[in-house]
Amino acid sequence: MAQAALVNRHMPVVWRVAFRLLRDRQEAEDVTQETFLRAWKMLPDWEDRAKFSTWACTVAINLCRDRLKKKRPVLVDELPEQTDPAMRPDQALDQKQAGERITALVDSLPDRQREALTLCAFEGMGNMEAAEAMGISVEALESLLGRARRKLRQTLAEAQEA
Repeated sequence: MAQAALVNRHMPVVWRVAFRLLRDRQEAEDVTQETFLRAWKMLPDWEDRAKFSTWACTVAINLCRDRLKKKRPVLVDELPEQTDPAMRPDQALDQKQAGERITALVDSLPDRQREALTLCAFEGMGNMEAAEAMGISVEALESLLGRARRKLRQTLAEAQEA
């Protein structure tokens, strides 16, 4: 019962982090499963030194890093996301293209910057929790976030000038 509650509460965050880092639904599901399998194995020895969500994100990030090192090209296309039916087709296309540009920009960041941005901007973690999940100091996290944001601003500005 407690295990089900733990999964229901934390699985969405773990899956979103894995998906944002891997950009593959199946891989994200595999990482999420592996994260919770590891949790069950160590749950009897769990100490309340860290929040479970922080620990789970740390495990998921490490599993994603391992998978990215071994990553080979995926030949299956993703299905397009559903758009608001009340939106005009040109608006839907503009929104889809803008989202794809932002995704591509974030994906082009160095891994550690992308991880920091994913945890803080997309998952809403505080700096202390995100730093702990990444296994770095808060100052190092803030540095990664600053560099990521500067790079995104610079790239967007260059694209607007062109």
